[in-house]
Amino acid sequence: MNALTDLFALDRIALNNLSKNRAEAFAAVGQLFAKQADLEAEAIVGFLNAREDLGSTALGAGVAIPHGRVKGLKQPIAAFVKLQEPIDFSAPDGEAVSILIFLLVPEKATQQHLEILSSIAQLLSDQDTRKLLASEGSPEKVCEILQTWGSA
Repeated sequence: MNALTDLFALDRIALNNLSKNRAEAFAAVGQLFAKQADLEAEAIVGFLNAREDLGSTALGAGVAIPHGRVKGLKQPIAAFVKLQEPIDFSAPDGEAVSILIFLLVPEKATQQHLEILSSIAQLLSDQDTRKLLASEGSPEKVCEILQTWGSA
């Protein structure tokens, strides 16, 4: 079991998302999370934008981890979004982003937030895993990769 095992569920895996920019991607995931976490989509987008305003959450190599602490959220929740066409995300390497892992954590989950972010960053830094996620067309397989990554 790893820090990601309970974060991802099949209904939070979106492949071939049609968002054309950051605002559209955030709006889409805001709707997705709102259904799951009983929160307002606009509030979720606000938390994501507030964090992004501090600096891009793009890691480079075509991936980003938009995240935020959310008042009223009970448990961490994550979503995997693969865009049909890469979008600008102000990545440090200048590369457009096509894989986004969105993470929301409870407002007071500071240490847990950092541990989960670290695990996601490690997963996305693994070139083989990143390529596998980029090429995989099955939501079930993507969910399995995310849930079992790093497990022996």
